Amino acid sequence: MLRLAWTHRRLNARSTVPSGADRSGVTQADLPDRGPDILNDLATLGPFFTVHAHLPGERPELPWLTVDDLASRSEPLRHRIASVRRALAVRAGIQADQIEARVAASLAHFGVVARLVSPTLAAMSLGYRFMTEPAELWWQDILGGPHPLSIAISPHGLERGQSAGTACGEFVSAVIEPVTVKVAELVLMSPRVLWGNVASAVNTAVLEISANRPAAADAAQRLAGAIFSTPQLQSERHRPGPGFRRDSCCLYHRLETGQARDICGDCVLISRRQPPPQGPSRTVDGDLDDG
Repeated sequence: MLRLAWTHRRLNARSTVPSGADRSGVTQADLPDRGPDILNDLATLGPFFTVHAHLPGERPELPWLTVDDLASRSEPLRHRIASVRRALAVRAGIQADQIEARVAASLAHFGVVARLVSPTLAAMSLGYRFMTEPAELWWQDILGGPHPLSIAISPHGLERGQSAGTACGEFVSAVIEPVTVKVAELVLMSPRVLWGNVASAVNTAVLEISANRPAAADAAQRLAGAIFSTPQLQSERHRPGPGFRRDSCCLYHRLETGQARDICGDCVLISRRQPPPQGPSRTVDGDLDDG
């Protein structure tokens, strides 16, 4: 997945539906009436949307970590960035210290936020709601594919309450912002780059949802608009959609392999004379192996 391009068709190439007892230790029989539905529906959208499930309040066992661990501790993200840097170096046939730290940090950040944004936006677009508190989202630090992600689903049913648009805004503030701030603390780089990664991840998720679930396209577009209206993303000049262009560069082009594909499809560096992009094209950390 994501061999040089996060494209919509390839996102579906390795879709799997969690069944039976997954690595979080919960079986579909433990879930509320619509619990298996959300797992199956998300899995049909591709591996960046596929999730496992656990019950609220459970504490993860290694190799699972909470997303709160990413934001509150330095070591998980520092380790992730270092792993991505080493993998990029192996791919390029150079030493890890020849890869700029900020390039590795940006690609690591992009992979994490894309993995968090995709199922959250898709679930809300499809009419589901699950717990998005950082302590209730679990992930695993694995290279070579989208990080395993587990969501908390209450045995009493899926959450209701505030509007999906409000929930999206709270998700950005409670989940995405702390992770983004932590990356900026670990590696000196512009916050605009990191928030551009978030914008790109949201837009790509919308395009994927729209392509595979046309009935949910309008809802996905509205929710993406709500995310783009948050204080963190409202400065983006382009709204989500097929012609989206981010206001910053993810820095992938600085790997300097000398190939045209090193400029992503939604990059601010693309000439205005070129046709509108149809989605980003980049290597993110979900594509990397340990080497």
